[in-house]
Amino acid sequence: MMVKTRMFPLLIVSALAVMVYFIFTLSRSQPGNHQHLYPHHISDQSITPVNDTKHFMVGAYKEHRLEGSFVRIISIFRRDSVQPLYCVFYCGSHWANGMKAEVQMHSDHFGFRFVTTDVLCPNLPDCNPSHVTLATQADAKLAQNQTFLRIQNLVKREEEEFQFNFTVCWSNLFGDYNNVLQVTQTLEMYKLLGVQHVVVYNTSCGPDLERLLQSYTQEGFVEVVPWPIDQHMNPSRGWQPSEHGGDIHYYGQLTTLNDCVYRHMYQSRYVLLNDIDEIIAPYQHQTLPQMMDVLQRQNPKAEVFLIENHIFPKSQFEPSGRFERPRWRDVPGINIMEHIYREEPDYRIYHPSKMIVRPRAVEQTSVHSVLRNFGQTVKVPPNVCHIIHVRVPLRGGLTKEELHEDKRIWDYEKQLVPNIDKALEKAGLLRM
Repeated sequence: MMVKTRMFPLLIVSALAVMVYFIFTLSRSQPGNHQHLYPHHISDQSITPVNDTKHFMVGAYKEHRLEGSFVRIISIFRRDSVQPLYCVFYCGSHWANGMKAEVQMHSDHFGFRFVTTDVLCPNLPDCNPSHVTLATQADAKLAQNQTFLRIQNLVKREEEEFQFNFTVCWSNLFGDYNNVLQVTQTLEMYKLLGVQHVVVYNTSCGPDLERLLQSYTQEGFVEVVPWPIDQHMNPSRGWQPSEHGGDIHYYGQLTTLNDCVYRHMYQSRYVLLNDIDEIIAPYQHQTLPQMMDVLQRQNPKAEVFLIENHIFPKSQFEPSGRFERPRWRDVPGINIMEHIYREEPDYRIYHPSKMIVRPRAVEQTSVHSVLRNFGQTVKVPPNVCHIIHVRVPLRGGLTKEELHEDKRIWDYEKQLVPNIDKALEKAGLLRM
């Protein structure tokens, strides 16, 4: 009797061990349930290589506008090395084997080796994905140790829930660009015009500009996205490979513009796509919100608004010296308030524009126009709005008498000048 009593606990332990073994073995053998229950490697970089390819992922975004369920991955593809790829999802509690990816290379690449690319990933009905990666094989188990992207825009917010009304996307700081005074004047001007958020993709810049951007980032007005594209390829400083060399147009400018649009699709009502030395300025309204309210009422189906670029040559100075301020003399960069003479565009040749867009209507964008969108495009008359672009002259043969006097930026002088001083002081860039 004692032997039977002692054997009973041993039988129970043995039975439990067998049960645990079978449960563990069965759980591993079930489709979509593999060893890792969460991605081991989640990218914290803005550029993530795709394993066993010459391609790169930038950002993954849930697509709410297409028929069916998709995740769109903004990517950079090498045009001569396209191969079949699969989208592998982590579904919050299990893995989904890869679905064939639809690769959409953008039409604008200017002949460079690498091109901005959308990868559309079809989503399975039983998967509510939180992370995704691209793989050369469909087997999720083989892809689990790859680097995954967190999927953004999971929630389709309504406009009244957006954090911002107006966001400016500046693409691609690179080299030793250190134009501190002009950037400060531009940022403070945008504040007065009603912008709440400015995003800049930064590969490199001068030390003083780095300091200024850090100050604005701490304030919460500027968001700097690190953009180390020079660690992955040889980026071009221009737009023609025959003239400027390199692997990709302007340090990947087209990729950053598209990524910025998708980042803010459900965060900002409008997104301004322009360069760091440009100000999209209203001429019949005090602020951008006032102007866009009118333009939107006049064009209820418009989603893209083209704004003419007007050049203010930095070689031409206004004669009074009114804004030749001693406090700004040692700040590196251009003082845009001294340059009030504007070139008349030569409409006989191509005249580029920049854009104000409702990002939810943009599928693919280039620099001067959208490539795919869901709404109408409107060209805004220059007397309503145009770009103040202080730079080297485009039509260098024009004399001052042949230029137009344009003092629009002076209309904001009373608030603008002290705000510039405060910003420079805060960044430690203004000598007392």
